[in-house]
Amino acid sequence: MRRFTVACIQGLAVLAPNTACAAATPEMAATPAPLPAMQATEPSPPADAADAAALPRVTIVATGGTIAGVSDTRTSFQSYRAGSLGIDEMLSELRPQIDEVADVATVQFGNRPSGGYAIADFYDLTLAVEEALETADAVVVTSGTGSMDEFVYWLDLTVQSRKPVVITGAMRPWTVIGTDAHANLFNAIVLAASGETRCFGTVLMLNDEFHAAKEAWKGDAYRMDTFVSRELGNLGFIDELDVRTYRAPPRVQHCSDPGRWMTPFDLNAISKDDLPRVEVLIGYQGAGLDEAITAWAEAGVRGIVLAGGRGSGEVQEKAEEMGVVFRRTHRFRTGTDNLYPQKARLLLLLSLAFTDDPDQVDAWFDELSGAEFQVDPGR
Repeated sequence: MRRFTVACIQGLAVLAPNTACAAATPEMAATPAPLPAMQATEPSPPADAADAAALPRVTIVATGGTIAGVSDTRTSFQSYRAGSLGIDEMLSELRPQIDEVADVATVQFGNRPSGGYAIADFYDLTLAVEEALETADAVVVTSGTGSMDEFVYWLDLTVQSRKPVVITGAMRPWTVIGTDAHANLFNAIVLAASGETRCFGTVLMLNDEFHAAKEAWKGDAYRMDTFVSRELGNLGFIDELDVRTYRAPPRVQHCSDPGRWMTPFDLNAISKDDLPRVEVLIGYQGAGLDEAITAWAEAGVRGIVLAGGRGSGEVQEKAEEMGVVFRRTHRFRTGTDNLYPQKARLLLLLSLAFTDDPDQVDAWFDELSGAEFQVDPGR
């Protein structure tokens, strides 16, 4: 069995194997309930205190989704109530095996389908993850898969800790035959506890695979192998207790330089009121986008992502005079520097929350959406 402990490197507590420390399915439509006050539980002490001291500390921040769903019957693979089970009840079904992997604590951030969260909730989620990372060695976030590609990219852009953050969910609810929910939660904890994604930013883990936040997108509404990273492929696999990592996001090259590794989007520096409204317009043949651009500009929208289309020059220029910032992207995930429309929206939203300078917005898009490994050909 592979065991994970804490190693000390340059004064930082990081996770490493075999070392010692010297110092969706579519979620059912529902009216979102108000977020409950977050409830946290402390790790349950394993029987062997010596083993507890050696195990990495992983906190699960649960938001609901299909993974916490309850089905009508044991074979209701697509008929269920998302966000119904609490994370403590789910975690109990992974014991005692999970207690051999990590010392696990939980935070019940919310219990909704993924579409039930607003940008203000995303802001709170980042702060909850960062608070958990103050005492944990790694964090696992559970969410619905419907907008998981947005959850993961938001956390990747805003969490300022280099510790591992892993987001997971399920395509089948917790209570059906053959569900992927139990394995995904278990494997996400294994991945987080391994420490192998330290400085990767936030990664997405489903179906025994983990993916980079910028690249992952949902490719199927029903199948368990839904998330794909088409151009470059996934980062690696989890096979029982073995984490197999085959590549890394480019930001890992700056791990030893926090100033370069971290993004500019430290949410502790702004309030939720600073987060602007940003929208996406999808282009198609004969699309009449001018009316939508005008209406959104008059409604106070600060940014518009044009996905595969554009308005007339006159209308767009007038909107820019009203303070609207435009970014263009394709309707689909293609090209290594192109962002999926939903992710381009998040990057534009955060950029506009931190600057009024269009040139700075351009610079952040170039830096973050076009990141690549810097290779010295002379070495």
